[in-house]
Amino acid sequence: MVGNKTNELKGIFDAFDHGTQFMGFKELTSGHINDTYLIETSQKPYYILQRINHNIFKDVPGLVQNKVYVSEHIKNKLRHLPANILQRKVLTFIPVNENKLYYLQQNETYWNLMVFIDDSLTYETVKDKEIAYEGGLLLGEFLNLTSDFDAAKLTEVIPKFHDMSYRFEQFDQAMKKASSDRLKQADIYIKKINDLKDEMHILQNLKESGQIPLRVTHNDTKISNTLFDKNQKGLCIIDTDTVMPGIVHYDFGDAIRTICNTAAEDEKNLDKVHFNFTFYKAYLKGFLGEMEDSLNEIELKYLPLAAKTMIFIMGLRFLTDYLNNDIYYKTAYTDHNLVRAKNQFKLIDSLMEVYDEMCDLVKPN
Repeated sequence: MVGNKTNELKGIFDAFDHGTQFMGFKELTSGHINDTYLIETSQKPYYILQRINHNIFKDVPGLVQNKVYVSEHIKNKLRHLPANILQRKVLTFIPVNENKLYYLQQNETYWNLMVFIDDSLTYETVKDKEIAYEGGLLLGEFLNLTSDFDAAKLTEVIPKFHDMSYRFEQFDQAMKKASSDRLKQADIYIKKINDLKDEMHILQNLKESGQIPLRVTHNDTKISNTLFDKNQKGLCIIDTDTVMPGIVHYDFGDAIRTICNTAAEDEKNLDKVHFNFTFYKAYLKGFLGEMEDSLNEIELKYLPLAAKTMIFIMGLRFLTDYLNNDIYYKTAYTDHNLVRAKNQFKLIDSLMEVYDEMCDLVKPN
């Protein structure tokens, strides 16, 4: 079985124009959507070979093109750096040939190949404010370097991903179909959602009115999608499958949502769920160190609301799935999605205790 897998991966790897020799592989299991393998070769660099899940991503050629567009743009902006530093600051994708960026296996499975960044670390959670600061610095750098790229060139790989109106439509449909028992269990949180509805549309309304510009955004800014060196300094933003047009608040808010929760996303004991304001301040400081001159006044003003909004949208999605009898997210027990939703709304409650201070941090001097 292992031999078959080795032969299969070697055949796929050798379809790409890498100019080296396959020696072995290791499966990397941290991702939830794609299949990812470290390909060991006769000499470094090694490579990352990835099967892209086309059940989730309907336009894989567009997705791969997005990744290459953005990486090449960043490389061009950083072309003054020495080659050995540049290759650690930005992802490098290997084509099949000069006209093709991906390999299609037996007309049904898509693969892409990138250079592995050696001597790098990832963190599943933030343990100290230094890591939070470096994470903010690196996301700010990524968004700053791509701020002059025409986002209209990018494929929207997951349509309406952060569209609040669309998420409320899904919620309303779920309410109509939900069992009386699940509606009863979710009653308090349904009220919270309806109470926050107008506020949670502010960012979308500002985007649609053009007051917040469309940019290149990453759209999956959890800390594990940031590479660090062994001195805990940020290296590179990775996992760019979800790069598409968006607003800066999507990326900033989702990063804060995942970095500043003191508990796991599905922690049942809500007494453990708090908003870590120390990590927030550190991340914001790093982020603005790179982005402050690139943000307009409205973008800057609404960064605190971005954190609240992205926590809310995940709570909304978890509760919607609970009302739909758990058809989207994997669950380990009956009320798993309800627990996740409760967790997010407790995080909002905790965030509101420091919200005025969050707003003060982005006021003009």
